[in-house]
Amino acid sequence: MEENDISYVIRGCIFKVFNALGQGLFESAYEAALKYEISKAGLNVRSQVFLPMIYDTVHVDVAYCLDLLVESKVIVEVKSVEKLLSVHHKQIITYLKLSELKLGLLVNFNTDNIASSIFRKVNLI
Repeated sequence: MEENDISYVIRGCIFKVFNALGQGLFESAYEAALKYEISKAGLNVRSQVFLPMIYDTVHVDVAYCLDLLVESKVIVEVKSVEKLLSVHHKQIITYLKLSELKLGLLVNFNTDNIASSIFRKVNLI
């Protein structure tokens, strides 16, 4: 399954979670529910995935943590904040670059309109 197909399934799962739970919960609640829905949709999903980083000659075993990694191809960064900041967008771009993955989704569940709170991020490797 390609990244675009995976992201289509993930978006459907995001809508299910948002419609069931609404807004106002902690990120961990949305992450757990989203992981469940993605898994139920038949995709391999892991949560709190710690990845290493190499800087110059230094290898750091635990440098950053992905909220969700779907099919080892798509990163999902889950937020529940009043307003997404530019640092949130930069964070997922950095994760994509360091992991050498192509696609990420940034989603903020603290919203009235979930459709406008899902942001697709692409790493042009």
